Amino acid sequence: MSSEANWAAPEGSWASSAARRRNMQAIRSRDTKPEWLIRRLVHAQGLRYRVSARPIPDLRRTADLVFRPAKVAVFIDGCYWHGCPEHYVPPRTNSGYWSEKVLRNVKRDRDTDQKLSEAGWLVLRFWEHEQSEACADKIAATVLARRSGSGIH
Repeated sequence: MSSEANWAAPEGSWASSAARRRNMQAIRSRDTKPEWLIRRLVHAQGLRYRVSARPIPDLRRTADLVFRPAKVAVFIDGCYWHGCPEHYVPPRTNSGYWSEKVLRNVKRDRDTDQKLSEAGWLVLRFWEHEQSEACADKIAATVLARRSGSGIH
């Protein structure tokens, strides 16, 4: 009998079982399929960007795509982790912990938006369920408009 079979989540733990813990640890924080698809489409439109970069060096938060000269930061938010109004379903196990975690993520997202905006950045946020082509088109149009408006080419 393995030691994992007897594993029990300690009081206040974020994982309700060893299997749940492994599952949650396997979730990617970057290079998700929606991010990858959007990046590929934006790249095909001739735009270049930084991946998982800090728009502002002093801000310890990374955007999924960063267009430095145009000052555009793009985030592709996961429906569960960022509390999508259409798709977020509160968990049945350890719901207090996870609901609080998602709430903290949403608050941090709003704080990030505000800090970047105050620094002259434009923040674009998309949900993982949105059509990749539509997201890429909006990103490209926004970046090109910001470049031409600021004289950056």
